[in-house]
Amino acid sequence: MMKMPNSLKSLTEDEILGRAMGALEACLADVPFCRVAFDPPQPSDADRGIDSSGRFVLRDRAVAFALEAKRIGQPRFAREAAYNLRRYCSLNPDVYGIFVAPFVAEEAAKILDAEGMGYVDLSGNCRLCFDDVYVRRTGNENRFARRRDLRSLFSPKSERVLRVLLIDPARSWKVQDLANATKVSLGQVSNVKRNLENREWVMRSETGIRLSKPERLLSEWKDNYDLARSQRRDYFTLDRLERFEARLAERMSRTKRDYALTAFSAAARFAPAVRYQRAYAYVTDAPERVAQELELKPVESGANVTLIEPYDEGVYLGAADKGGASVVSPVQAYLDLSKLRGRGEEAAEALLREVIRPSWQ
Repeated sequence: MMKMPNSLKSLTEDEILGRAMGALEACLADVPFCRVAFDPPQPSDADRGIDSSGRFVLRDRAVAFALEAKRIGQPRFAREAAYNLRRYCSLNPDVYGIFVAPFVAEEAAKILDAEGMGYVDLSGNCRLCFDDVYVRRTGNENRFARRRDLRSLFSPKSERVLRVLLIDPARSWKVQDLANATKVSLGQVSNVKRNLENREWVMRSETGIRLSKPERLLSEWKDNYDLARSQRRDYFTLDRLERFEARLAERMSRTKRDYALTAFSAAARFAPAVRYQRAYAYVTDAPERVAQELELKPVESGANVTLIEPYDEGVYLGAADKGGASVVSPVQAYLDLSKLRGRGEEAAEALLREVIRPSWQ
C-alpha cells in the first residue's frame, strides 16, 4: 500500500494530479466496463483553464473529462474549481468536470454536486456521475488532515475571535475592531478570517465580515474544544449551591478578581428549567486560594463545586451580570457543558435550542 503523507505541505498541485489517476481508478474499481485514460500533459492546459484532461473508456464509447486540482478541499476552493470547470465545459459541452483534492469537505462536495461536477479525493471519497456510471463513496477520514490549520483556528487567541463573532453573528466587523475587542494581533485576526473564508462560514461586505454559518462554526468548535486545557479543582460545600454562588460573587467582586459562572451554573440562569447538583465557576486567581477563602473542602469524590482556572482569559468575553453574579456567554457555557458527559451534553443541547439559536435569529 502506498504510504500517504500526513500533511498537505508535502503535496503540491502537480503531485495531486499525479495521484489523480490512481484515485479515479480506485473509485471505479467496481465498474468493470470502465477504465481511465489521461491525456498527455499539454502546455496549453493552463490557458484552457483546467489542470488536466482525459477519458473514461467504456465498452463502445469514451467520455471526456477535465480535472481541476487544489491543495485544499474546503468550500471556497471547490467553488473556484467549479467555476473554472463550468466555464471550460460551456465551451466543451461533452466534457465532464471533476475536482480533485487530498480531501473534499462535506460542504464542498455539496457545492460540486449542485454544479453537476464530480469529485475525487486522495483519501478515498468520490462522487462520479457520467453516462451510465454513478459511483459515490463517503466516510473515509482525511488522510491529509491539516492539524496545523485546526490548531490555528482553535488556538486560545483565535478562540477569542470566534467568541466575539458568535455572540452576535449578525454584526459586521472590521479586522482592526476585532483585534481591539479581543486583544489579539491583526495578524491573528487575519488568520482566523482566512480560515473562516476558506470554509465559507463568513460573508464579506463594505462594513466588514460577519458569520454566515454560525451553527456550523459552533459545531466544529465543540468537536475540537478541550476543557481539560483549564485546571479544575473539585470541592465540597455545605451551602446550598445558590448560596455558594452568591458568596463567590460577593467575594470576587469585593476583591476585584475576575470570575464567571459557567456550565450548569450559567445554563440555569439562561434556561431556568436546567437543574443541577454541582456549581461551576471560572476563577482567574488560584482556585486553591479562593477555596480557602470560601471554606471549601477539597474532595476526590462527592464534589458539588468545581473551580476552574481558565487556560485563557478569553473565556470571559461576553460575560455579563445575571442575578447578581458574573456569568459567561451562552456560547462559552455551551462549550463547557458539551464536555461534561451525560446531563452536561443534554443541558448543552437545551441551551443551544432554547437560548443560542433564538438569539441568533
